[in-house]
Amino acid sequence: MTEEPGLSLAEAVRNAASVLAAAGVPSPRVDAELLAEHLLGVGLGRLRALMLGDSPAPDGYADLVAERARRIPLQHLTGVAHFRYLELAVGPGVFIPRPETESVVQLVLDWLKGRDGVPGMARPKIADLGTGSGAIAGSIAHEVPDAEVHAVEFSELAHAWAAKNLLPLGVHLVRGDLRNALPEHNGTFDVVVSNPPYIPAEAIPNEPEVALHDPPEALYGGGADGMELPTAAAASAARLLVPGGYFVMEHAEVQSAWIANMLERTGLWTDIRTHLDLNGKERATSAVLKAAVL
Repeated sequence: MTEEPGLSLAEAVRNAASVLAAAGVPSPRVDAELLAEHLLGVGLGRLRALMLGDSPAPDGYADLVAERARRIPLQHLTGVAHFRYLELAVGPGVFIPRPETESVVQLVLDWLKGRDGVPGMARPKIADLGTGSGAIAGSIAHEVPDAEVHAVEFSELAHAWAAKNLLPLGVHLVRGDLRNALPEHNGTFDVVVSNPPYIPAEAIPNEPEVALHDPPEALYGGGADGMELPTAAAASAARLLVPGGYFVMEHAEVQSAWIANMLERTGLWTDIRTHLDLNGKERATSAVLKAAVL
């Protein structure tokens, strides 16, 4: 696919939106604009201003649109994922952070705010298990600058992306398995947060961007029900937290009751709550540790 000669920026974006809509891309107009903005190196406001005039389409735009029409993730084409206040470097080999995960970060921030004035909480210590691109850990470090943030990632490729995103923010990043990570820090964290893989073994994601481009190790939680890694994340949280420490974990909406019951059965947790995301779906479960487990 090549640019039609003499096509204006506005015409090219309109054509791109039509091509992407025909390919089933969920947000064709937005993606068409973001691809043009990426090539031109301007903000969306400036892009839309340019579209009011006779500015030409940027070189390579139609080819980039054709790649997106093949359902290659937008973030792989631009190299950037926007998450809360961060621009994260992403690409093949790392899970692309989702907007709904922003509400998980907010749960941590709200809990920390509620602990203002509590002795020992001036510099809260936080762990992110299975950090992927570093979206959760990086956002907490950015928005709570006094926090000591640690992040764990098992995948070599994802760890490399996380390092690019997290080291400038002062996050302590280690490559390791969330099942046994950070043993030297047992019983010292105020908060443990995790968005572990949780898709059941036989489930296939509907979106081609997810099924074909997100790494399988970031999707499938282990076992027929996908609950091996979420269960392990909860066990690690119990090991890592101080008594009264806060644990919050993202999951699929259909898994909320199972996870709440799992936490209840251990006898280790109190104040177990399910939380809705901005779409009204049961996206996360939180709990407070009753006693230290070492």
